[in-house]
Amino acid sequence: MRIVADENIPLIDQFFGEFGDITRVTGRTMTAADVADADILLVRSVTQVNEALLAGSKVKFVGTATIGEDHIDREYLKSRGVGFASAPGCNAQAVVDYVMSALSVLVDTRGIDFSDLTVGIVGVGNVGLLLRRRLEEMGLSVLAVDPFRDEEDVGELSSLEQVLQADVVTLHTPLEKEGQHPTWHLINETTLNQMKDDACLINASRGAVVDNKALLEHLRTHEDFCAILDVWENEPELDRELLNHCALGTPHIAGYSLDGKMRGTEQVYHGVCEFFGLPVRGKLAQFLPEPGIKRVDFSDQVPMHQALRTAIRASYEIRVDDGVMRSEMRHSKDLKTSFDKLRREYPLRRDTPTLRVGVPARAHDLQDVLEAAGFDVRTR
Repeated sequence: MRIVADENIPLIDQFFGEFGDITRVTGRTMTAADVADADILLVRSVTQVNEALLAGSKVKFVGTATIGEDHIDREYLKSRGVGFASAPGCNAQAVVDYVMSALSVLVDTRGIDFSDLTVGIVGVGNVGLLLRRRLEEMGLSVLAVDPFRDEEDVGELSSLEQVLQADVVTLHTPLEKEGQHPTWHLINETTLNQMKDDACLINASRGAVVDNKALLEHLRTHEDFCAILDVWENEPELDRELLNHCALGTPHIAGYSLDGKMRGTEQVYHGVCEFFGLPVRGKLAQFLPEPGIKRVDFSDQVPMHQALRTAIRASYEIRVDDGVMRSEMRHSKDLKTSFDKLRREYPLRRDTPTLRVGVPARAHDLQDVLEAAGFDVRTR
């Protein structure tokens, strides 16, 4: 079999090498000619997989190593009998780590503790539910809305209007332009004006869930309002002025942990094996490297809020990605190329549970809050 894969998907050789020849291409510029002779097509979210790409091709199976599927024309695949697999939940932990790091910066900036925040979650799927549980275990007040979920599965649900009254509103929805509950421009001039004047909006879902023009105008006229964006309308050519008005901005990398990306590859690999009736031989545990930072230790003298923020940023420091992006975009003459370069060359990053945190055995409160935040806590 011939396999065509986005060059940014990790472990392609390890998982798929035994199936046949592998050709790597740039996902955003993938063409029909690239996939014409492929049996298996493996993509990420930057490739639109539809009739324009696949018509006349030999493709029998499409896999996307991502949670989102809005870039895939599922109906077209079904009409051609093409197999499909995605990777639901593969990078949920990484996106939660991103939001936690963003919140740690916010509480520092405002001189408050995590427990002072009310967080509103829009979308309680794999990411939103994990985030909700994490925050509630840490003692934060959480409001959530999702018209597709049942309270018995995800906890108490509120209306969008109620969620918009939170101190922080964080978005974790797919992008839907049609249907009963469309999310395209869900956050717009009207909904922005329903939020608190000093609220913080976090978007790590899809860029067009937020009307970026309306957001920019809102930021211009509400100096205490802040936005933290990982995704942008019209990626990869984002609005440089909007970036300049954001408290933090990153190049669509919230889910880009090594663990998440590798997990996504494994999930698609399982889909291929099932579709073609092949044995499952590869396992992710065989390929994961040792984390760069293995352990952080605290004494019983460190204040709890300081230990929590330090551990969160030892796992993932959002301000580094913000700084790198601003520097790249400030000097760039080609925003598209620069944006994709930042994603393609994104450095090694591991999920929070890979970081062990050492605390004194008698520091029970510190142990509890760090475990609630998702860390592998070891007492001494």
